[in-house]
Amino acid sequence: MHLVLLISFVFSTVATLLVIASAHRHQQWSSDHDVSGPQKIHAAAVPRIGGLGLAIGIGAGAALLSFLRPTLAHAVMLLSLCAAPTLVLGLAEDFTKSVRPRWRLLAPAVSGLLGALLLKAVVVRTGWHTFDLSLIYPGIALALTMFTSSGIVNSFNIIDGMNGLASMCAALMLAAEAYIAWRCSDALIAGLAVAGIGASLGFFVWNFPRGLIFLGDGGAYLLGLVVVELGLMLVYRNPGVSPLAPLMIVSYPVFETVFTMYRRKVIRGRPMSMPDGIHLHTLIYRRLMRWAVGVDMRASLVRGNSMTSPFLWMLTSVAVAPACLWWDDTDMLALSLLAFIAFYLRVYWQIVRLKTPRWMTWLGRRRR
Repeated sequence: MHLVLLISFVFSTVATLLVIASAHRHQQWSSDHDVSGPQKIHAAAVPRIGGLGLAIGIGAGAALLSFLRPTLAHAVMLLSLCAAPTLVLGLAEDFTKSVRPRWRLLAPAVSGLLGALLLKAVVVRTGWHTFDLSLIYPGIALALTMFTSSGIVNSFNIIDGMNGLASMCAALMLAAEAYIAWRCSDALIAGLAVAGIGASLGFFVWNFPRGLIFLGDGGAYLLGLVVVELGLMLVYRNPGVSPLAPLMIVSYPVFETVFTMYRRKVIRGRPMSMPDGIHLHTLIYRRLMRWAVGVDMRASLVRGNSMTSPFLWMLTSVAVAPACLWWDDTDMLALSLLAFIAFYLRVYWQIVRLKTPRWMTWLGRRRR
């Protein structure tokens, strides 16, 4: 597996570098020129087609896995086919900035449907016995799978707001899936997860800390789809894995999305799709990092941006660690999920009320 990790990392690193080096040729289509929106942190136009490098890195790692393990080649090819609608539509949005939100919701749902039909990446159990009885009906299971795929994929786009944030979070989540797959002797999922890790880190070296390139919708959607598809396959292929393990792994982006919808619609009375600048990562930046490094120069803006991400990596680790420890224990994972939600809400409301937790203030000062 170490060779798969190396190849995916090298291909992703080189491909992403080529995109950055050629930015002057395609920046009118590929760069994010809007720096004034409520969620915008960057100070200048930056290429937002990091999904290209990610796709090349994952593809190279997957191809090597197929070569080393010929029995896995068919499944790898099918997963590539499933990912195509999401990746293509995400990149289309990155280049045109005109794809309607409904299509961006539909594409990962279609990928989820293909995954269910071709790879059995379907929701077959949730740990709630009464509800699980309804999953014997294919229509209900497929509908839930499509909803899960679309929701989780779009949640990755929501947390993609700081240099190195989404890519490192995805690498941590994929590492957890690779570990659980290794414990279950599932070479397919372990190998594909490792390919995803290598590609994520290859993009990461150019995105963090300087933000030379962004994931864009294509990159964020691709990472989210890989994580959700491998999670669904992990539970279906390995009966000993708790259905809450994949949910625990993605609990940060998923709860961020659910809470954002509640906050916009119920608390603020606005459409759930209307962008705002009070996600947890933007609050940490504005309440803590922005004032720690200053706001007058571009260098300070970039530094404050990048210094925000480690706090969210820690939050992701708080979710990932219990999944690795109790991947086969639904009761412990349920308690861990509740504890994570309580921790998230406490941190969020403390920052909103200008009472930043002391441990965050201390770490912020240490990073100055």
